[in-house]
Amino acid sequence: MKVLIINGSPHKAGTTATALTEAMNTLKDGGAEVELLHVGLEDIRGCRGCLACKKTGKCIIDDCVNEIAKKLDEADGLLIGSPVYYASPNGTLISLLDRLFYSSHSDKTMKVGAAVVCARRGGCSASFDVLNKYLTISGMALATSTYWNQVHGAVGEDALLDQEGLACMRNLARNMLFLMNAISLGKEKYGLPTMERGIRTNFIKR
Repeated sequence: MKVLIINGSPHKAGTTATALTEAMNTLKDGGAEVELLHVGLEDIRGCRGCLACKKTGKCIIDDCVNEIAKKLDEADGLLIGSPVYYASPNGTLISLLDRLFYSSHSDKTMKVGAAVVCARRGGCSASFDVLNKYLTISGMALATSTYWNQVHGAVGEDALLDQEGLACMRNLARNMLFLMNAISLGKEKYGLPTMERGIRTNFIKR
């Protein structure tokens, strides 16, 4: 099983990295092949809304997003981590995910996805909800844990003291492993569910 982990934080040793590393180590212990990407310092522009990706199958902006799309195509699971800025995921990660999920047209049905959020104090639940929407709109299987996927701390060292949060990360990783293996077996026996696509209903009709 291959898992792609995306750390949206600009701090490679911060709270988000600490949380993701805890999950990553458990995934590796379970036999998964894991790649961790730190994108927080990348110069990633937001979506232009140009719709060029509809024709080309990739984003017209030539940066790391298209490379990450290739990695996601090959992955069985996706773990996204973000610090909380103003009760929301950080802007660089949002720009990446907007373009990654819109411009990448490969089928993500039943890939296993999960989101992790980290804050000094508040805003985790709102940020967690934002990230989960990328996964659920794409037909991915959402991995859960024993609490909402959050770890608290102002810096990476603080996160090591959040024992409940770190246990949540380990349990999340175990659930991801189980789901990926179960879905792999299910695909062999039953195939993937048939999805109806292309039906679009605008709220305003003329």
